[in-house]
This record gives sequence, structure tokens and C-alpha cells, in this order.
Amino acid sequence: MLVEFESTETAEILMFAETARELLQIVGKETTARGVFTQPEMEAAAAALRDAIRCAPPAPDDEADEDDPEVKRKPPVVRLSQRAWPLLDMLERTARAGREASIVWTAPADF
Repeated sequence: MLVEFESTETAEILMFAETARELLQIVGKETTARGVFTQPEMEAAAAALRDAIRCAPPAPDDEADEDDPEVKRKPPVVRLSQRAWPLLDMLERTARAGREASIVWTAPADF
């Protein structure tokens, strides 16, 4: 399932529900089919995402496997910072836009 984030100030973001659930839980939002970030909530949400990124464990180092053709390569690990960046950017840019700015998300169902 896809979750669509729309901002009054930026382009929309589409995210898989699993990723959206993780990010929304970090910022203390419920994972309902529809939701909103009001302008006063955005800076705190961005700060919570930044803290989570800072505290996330580092991705495993796959450098040792590169030269060994016998070792099966694992798919690359996508870090929390990579997953969170689009929403973090949207939150920060929309927060600077003024009192009427908002972000809403929609999904086909609660996730």
C-alpha cells in the first residue's frame, strides 16, 4: 500500500506504508488513512526525525565482500536517514512557509 504526503509548499511524496508507519511513529502520529501535520507540529516532528536518525545504528559494512566472487552480495541496506529524508525535507520547508502551511497524508486504509 502507498501513502501519499501532500504539502502546501512542496511536491508530493509517495511512500510504502511500512516506511510511512515507521516515520510517523517516530514523530508520534497515528498511522490512520488520513492525517495532518499542522504548522506548529512540523518543527518538533523534524527534530524527532533528526534525533532518530542520529541514534539509529549504523548499517553493516559490506566492503569486505566486494572482492570475493564466492561471497553472495547482499542487497544494499537502506538507512533510516535515507528513508526519512524526503519527509524531513518536506517538514522543514513547509514549516518555514508560515501559519497557513500544512502537510496531509492519505492512504487507502489505516496502516
